[in-house]
Amino acid sequence: MFGHIPFDIILLLLVYGGATAMELIACFYLLLRRSNVFAPDVTPSARLRRWTITFFALMFLSHMWYLPVVFFTSPDAIRQSQLVGVLLDSMTVIPLIIVLLICMLQDRRRPLWPVAVMVAPLALGLVACLVSHNDAYMPLVMGYFLLMCIGILIFMVIAVRQYGRWLRDNYADLEHKEVWQSFVVLTIIMLMLAFYMFDVEGPGYEFIIQVLNILLVGYLLWRVETLSDLSISHVQADTTEENTNVDSQLSFLLQQHCEAAHLYLQHDLTVTQLAQKIGTNRTYLGQYFSRQDTTYNAYINSLRINHFICLYREAVASQRTFTAQQLAIDSGYRSYSTFSLAFKQRMGESVTAWMRHPTD
Repeated sequence: MFGHIPFDIILLLLVYGGATAMELIACFYLLLRRSNVFAPDVTPSARLRRWTITFFALMFLSHMWYLPVVFFTSPDAIRQSQLVGVLLDSMTVIPLIIVLLICMLQDRRRPLWPVAVMVAPLALGLVACLVSHNDAYMPLVMGYFLLMCIGILIFMVIAVRQYGRWLRDNYADLEHKEVWQSFVVLTIIMLMLAFYMFDVEGPGYEFIIQVLNILLVGYLLWRVETLSDLSISHVQADTTEENTNVDSQLSFLLQQHCEAAHLYLQHDLTVTQLAQKIGTNRTYLGQYFSRQDTTYNAYINSLRINHFICLYREAVASQRTFTAQQLAIDSGYRSYSTFSLAFKQRMGESVTAWMRHPTD
């Protein structure tokens, strides 16, 4: 049956089939399995999970559409089938890629309708090429596609930077939030879109596309299971209470349940967890910190650095052997680099410089 098909095409079909099967398996895994195999202690984002399931399903259908093209012999039939496939991808797969990138940023719910507006001209251009049976509009389509990719890249760089600032304001430990991984996904997707745009002929091109596709599917499957749900619950503060009374109550609760109880020494303590501990919600607490002209991150770091200073002076007074790294860990930090940066921002000098005159 396959005697007339070159070996490299057969090998490509196997890789292609493997990528297709991987998408289907990943789709059913996320759809049917409720427990988290990758990180049992993590509660993933339901929104990201739903969009990822949809993305895997549409990727599978896209692969199934292109599979029969290998057996076509008519150049016109191949062109028409590929053009229809590109049109379907531009209306489904490409928008979903952008949606997934947006859903990974949980600082706020960004609207998704601009994605449809963005890809609409691309779909219209492809429809024009398909109906007219010529490629007269293709240069314009390709030019718009390139501009769209550049626009996505600029938007994502800005959005990820905003997301990083939001994390710094709401989470005391950032080294496990993996903001940089959004750029990894963006890089893989941009490479796929670039190869997709410059439709190079030959099995080598297809191999690269399928390898990138397998990497993307594997990463998204892992990411959707290990990224904690950080979405904000939009609870409105009770405006009938005076801010002064609220501030007084929250200040007392923070002193009792966070400062006196040394809750700030807990690794990965979030503003939501702190709010629950003191019996309020994150909206109240966030507004409180804002009225105090500070942030949650600055508040926790201030307590931890003060704790470090106390530990340091006690160790010096008792002439006990110690290291700054160990004292930083005992003060609630997971890594010395995070502590060092926070210390310099809080004290205006490095830890080493401060330790030369700690009583000043």
